[in-house]
Amino acid sequence: MTGSAPSQLLRPRALEPGDLVVIASLSGPLPADREPNVEQAVVVLERMGFRVRRAPLLEAGRRHWWNAAAPAEIAGELNALLRDPEVRAIVASDGGQTALGYLDLIDVEAVRADPKPILGYSDVSLLHLVLYARTGLVGFHADMAVPGFGGHWQSAPPARQAELEGLYSGLLTGTEAIGALPTSPSWECWRPGRVEGRLIGGVINRIVLAQATRFALPLERFDGAVLFWEEAGGLASHVWSYLQVMRHCGILDRISGMVVGVPHEISGLEPGVSPTLPEIVLDVLGDRDIPVLGNVDFGHAGPNLPMPVGIRVGLDAQRRTLSLLEPAVAPPTVTAPAG
Repeated sequence: MTGSAPSQLLRPRALEPGDLVVIASLSGPLPADREPNVEQAVVVLERMGFRVRRAPLLEAGRRHWWNAAAPAEIAGELNALLRDPEVRAIVASDGGQTALGYLDLIDVEAVRADPKPILGYSDVSLLHLVLYARTGLVGFHADMAVPGFGGHWQSAPPARQAELEGLYSGLLTGTEAIGALPTSPSWECWRPGRVEGRLIGGVINRIVLAQATRFALPLERFDGAVLFWEEAGGLASHVWSYLQVMRHCGILDRISGMVVGVPHEISGLEPGVSPTLPEIVLDVLGDRDIPVLGNVDFGHAGPNLPMPVGIRVGLDAQRRTLSLLEPAVAPPTVTAPAG
């Protein structure tokens, strides 16, 4: 099956107090020393008003190579969660290098029948992009259990934690548009402009990998889109290369704007070393006159502002604002496609 699904948006059903959220190993294993992070993530999700359960594969020490289990086993557990009507949302425990191994094993009919929020970033970007391509499902590029709710959130100031809890809770339970995301002094205007468009993106290397599969987003789905991306590890030259791939395949000619997350542990971006990340981005964009907002609070540096894939946003790079213009979830009684 190809990625040529209808462009209509498929919003999950809004969560309600007491709904069941399951933390699952959708990619890498759980190291024993990260068990406390999972326990802290449970506390955060319960404080939002949800019941929380751990999926069976989320067991410290369980692993298959660099995966939490064999890809087919992970897909089997994910599919069981997608089919279980009691499960109302799925939170990835961590990222890794596994999703490419089971993209073809996901029960997309279960997604269409009962769409649910899937939260995660890093390797989980592949799930968001592919499921958006195949079903129109809104993907929640957002914090995970181990590096997010149980990690970066715990070291954030109390006021920031409270702000994030309110934002995530509102995104998952509210059927009104969130509006402007909370800004921070780190946000930078790399090229001015104001646009509206659908938010599409993830980790930049996973965007490129997704487009190399038979589940790639058709190019027309990037028409007018606001492309968001971040990267962790590797070299600055790799980022330049990934952007060049998107230039060659036509993505950069179709988007209306770009939002770049906080870079994390990328060699070659140290102070005093040229080029800078803005220089890399603007070099590849060339004379494409689109707004670019940089250093926004999402990515591996954490904590993450949620970036719901498929939702219409408003970007004003000069004013350094990014606004969610429509809800990411549908009213609890609505499970049909909407958009």
